[in-house]
Formats: sequence, C-alpha cells, structure tokens
Amino acid sequence: MIAEPSIWSALPLPAFVIDGGDEVVAANGPAESLLNRSARSLAGWNVTSILHVEGGLGAAISRARRDGGPLTIRSAALRVGHAPPLRCDVHLGPMGGTGMMILLAPQDLPDRLDRARSSRGAARSAIGMAEMLAHEIKNPLAGIAGAAQLLDMSLAGEDAELTRLIVAETRRVVKLLDQVEQFGNLRSPDRRPVNLHDVLERARRSAALGFAADATFVESYDPSLPEALVDPDQLLQVVLNLLKNAAEAAGGAVRIEVRTQYDASLRMRRADGSPVAVPLHVEIIDDGPGVPDDLLPNVFAPFVSGRENGTGLGLALVAKIVAENDGLIGLESRPGRTVFRISLPQADGDHPAVNREGG
Repeated sequence: MIAEPSIWSALPLPAFVIDGGDEVVAANGPAESLLNRSARSLAGWNVTSILHVEGGLGAAISRARRDGGPLTIRSAALRVGHAPPLRCDVHLGPMGGTGMMILLAPQDLPDRLDRARSSRGAARSAIGMAEMLAHEIKNPLAGIAGAAQLLDMSLAGEDAELTRLIVAETRRVVKLLDQVEQFGNLRSPDRRPVNLHDVLERARRSAALGFAADATFVESYDPSLPEALVDPDQLLQVVLNLLKNAAEAAGGAVRIEVRTQYDASLRMRRADGSPVAVPLHVEIIDDGPGVPDDLLPNVFAPFVSGRENGTGLGLALVAKIVAENDGLIGLESRPGRTVFRISLPQADGDHPAVNREGG
C-alpha cells in the first residue's frame, strides 16, 4: 500500500513496491522510463527477474525483511534487459507486513540520459538518411520494373519467369521504401474525442476480411469506457498493425482477443516532463509463439524484426504514433501468450484539444 500517492508520483528516482512474494505491486514513472515498460505490464512480475543487481537482489530483500529495517546496497551494478550495466545505490525499505519499497539511485543517470538523447539523435539522422535514399531509389526501381515487364512480353519459359521475379522483387522493395517514407513523414495527430470501440470494430472487420481471415477473434469490451482523446485514423493504423503482427507471428490460425478496460491509476510523462493520465487501456492478446527474448528489449526500435523479410518498421511506427498521441505502449510476451497494451488519455472538457461545443 502506498501511503502518500502524491509523494510517490513525484519521486524523481525509479521506485518499486513489492509484496511478500517479491512480486511488483507498483512502479512509478521513472521506473517505467528505466525499463521502457508500463507499471501495469510490470505488475505481478518477480522483481528479481526484472532487476538484476550485483550480489543478488533476492538475498538483500530477504535480509531486509529478516532485520526489519532499511538496507542499502552501495554502488551495485544493475542490469536491465540487454542494456549496459548501470552503477547505482539500491535502497530497500520495509513497508509493514511483508511489503517493501525498492528505490534505485543511479550514479551515472545523467550520462545515461545524455547517451540516450545522442542515440535518439543518431536514430533520427539514420531515418532521415533512409527517407532520402528511399525517395532517390524508387524512381530507378520503377524503370527497372517497367523494363522487366516489356521483356516479359517477348520472352517465354524460364526467361519470362525471371523477368516476373524481377518485377515481383522490385515491387517488394518499393513497398519497403514506402514504409520508410511513411515512418519519417507521419503527420501531427488530429486529436479529438473518439469511441475506442468504434475504431476497434473497424480494425477487426478489416483484419477478418483480409490478412487475419483465419484468425478467431474474441471481444472483451468494457461498455462503460469513456471516450479517448486521440487521432482516430492514426489509432486505426496502430490497431491494424498490431492485429497483423499477431496474425503473421502465428501463421494465420491464431486466437486474438481484443480487450478494453479502465484504470485511473496509470500516468505517464510527456517529453517535456509534464504528467498525463492514461486510464483507457486496449489490449491485443494472441496465443502465438511469442516474441524471442533477444528481441524484447528493442522490439519497438526501427529496423528490428524477428521475421524473415520483415522491415522492422511496423512496431516502431506503432510506438511513434502512440507516443505522439500522449499514450503509452507496453508488451508482455511468452510462448502461447503475447499482450500488446496501449494506454491512452481520456477526453474531457478541460483539455485544450477538445471542442467544447461537441465537434
């Protein structure tokens, strides 16, 4: 139990609350940023499987419980996922009963943030270069495809098959380049009050008639869900991408559950540091093989893909759209159950983006 929610949300350092089984009960905003996961997706996980502390976090927790007082691990190496180790002080504080708070005080956090900003700048430069190359490459590709089609008209047998292969591969490359351009040229969101269930049903019907024709869909909607403040077209694109990802990962014959729910406790921080509540949750759940462990830490990064011939831009585009709509996206995955969870802000009359006259 967190005694003072306002103090908890204002803590500038990553903090977790665990129960007697060492499972995460709560995680604050800096903890979400450190792990690149939402508090909701962290809930129920054993903290020792998330935070790997030099010397063993589990042993330190047991000692703090046994002694009944606070414990600090000084200058320990902390590993999170596949990221380089982070040197930090780990503070453990019993909270009554068997509950405990874990506070992380990274010693090189400013350097880590600077490196992260540099990495984002490098990523933007790489994407800009890719956009420019995409634009320049598409014109000669069109000429190659046209020449191959002309040759196909005068050839037969294996030679004609080769020209058709050239045309097919050229079109595939052009499609990839279109995705690169789309990723870089995403327009600013036109956010307004939106019924999430209307968008989800549009996406489900479109998927069921196309790429997910062999999938079994299950809808678990909260009928009392209020409207979200999002760009409906961009949200539709996000949901379609996630449904396609689920269908392709399982080879088509997959069970996909689309679930909505309300949780007023979840908040995130915008790029400028200001907090925003994201109480509306959409979950896309499939029973496919899951995301490989080595891809999980970077699954939303550009050009990361676990599929042969995958562009690695689909989930990166999803994360970009969700972030620009002041939302949060998280992922839980294991064989047989993969959950993509989108958390979005609620539309209300006090938000400047909402037309108060109902438009």
